[in-house]
Amino acid sequence: MSPRPLLCAAALSAAGLLAPDAATAACAGANDQPTRATLARDTAATLCLINQARARNGLRPLRRNARLHRAAAGYSRAMVRGAFFAHDGVDGSTPASRVRRSGYLRGARSWSVGEAIGWGSGSLSTPASMVRAWMQSPPHREILLDGRLRDAGIGVAVGAPGVAGQAATMTADLGMRR
Repeated sequence: MSPRPLLCAAALSAAGLLAPDAATAACAGANDQPTRATLARDTAATLCLINQARARNGLRPLRRNARLHRAAAGYSRAMVRGAFFAHDGVDGSTPASRVRRSGYLRGARSWSVGEAIGWGSGSLSTPASMVRAWMQSPPHREILLDGRLRDAGIGVAVGAPGVAGQAATMTADLGMRR
């Protein structure tokens, strides 16, 4: 799957799909643009919003996993630093290889992982805008609403590949291991 930058944010915004709503109020910082000082709040807000979407679809919430968080945060930073945007890293890494390197899969007999990435600038860089965009993208929605996946790591990096001004790049790594 090859997501587009912020998944056509201009079209989603024009259609009213990125406007703040009452549901985001339950997730502190959901409508705020990420800064280096607010990264922990931004990751928590993003996971909160994903879990709201899962609840609306009858799914259990994802649990925050520190190893998946490290993989996701490192990848968001790598995309900003390396000025690229893709699920496959310029170093040849894949979502599965990055999750494996984090130690999340160590000792697992079976496992499954999924990844959602996105970036936005200005008001489209908020956790609420990103989660709404992911939910409007069929491949990302499928990953976020996969009932087999139980754990999540959210990575937020300030900046976006090749974008000047206020922007954020986000990665959601989801997994299940047995």
